[in-house]
Amino acid sequence: MELYAPIFVLGGIGAAFVVVSMVVGSLIGPKRYNRAKLQSYECGIEPTPQPVGGGRFTVKYYLTAMLFIVFDIEVIFLVPWAVHLDALGVFGLVAMVLFLVNVSIAYAYEWRRGGLEWE
Repeated sequence: MELYAPIFVLGGIGAAFVVVSMVVGSLIGPKRYNRAKLQSYECGIEPTPQPVGGGRFTVKYYLTAMLFIVFDIEVIFLVPWAVHLDALGVFGLVAMVLFLVNVSIAYAYEWRRGGLEWE
């Protein structure tokens, strides 16, 4: 447990800083509430009423989310591979080529479905 003591101390200091900042901010900070401040904020426009149970999202939303996930996962795998490329040898190269082919298929699907066109 002695090895973890600095981690626990740092976590305690961080938690104490958060608690003290919140308490001091709520005690000292200005409290000027008005109708506009209590409304939800949507990029400076008036909030639009939402249907019961939420609204329907377009397919573009899901395609954009899928594109983000595909490229996020690509970066997560490419950076460590690039750092240890010399240690992995030919096996690492073949594995990364297969991975990039797989990612390219997802990219081609996204492109074909129109997820890269912003209207």
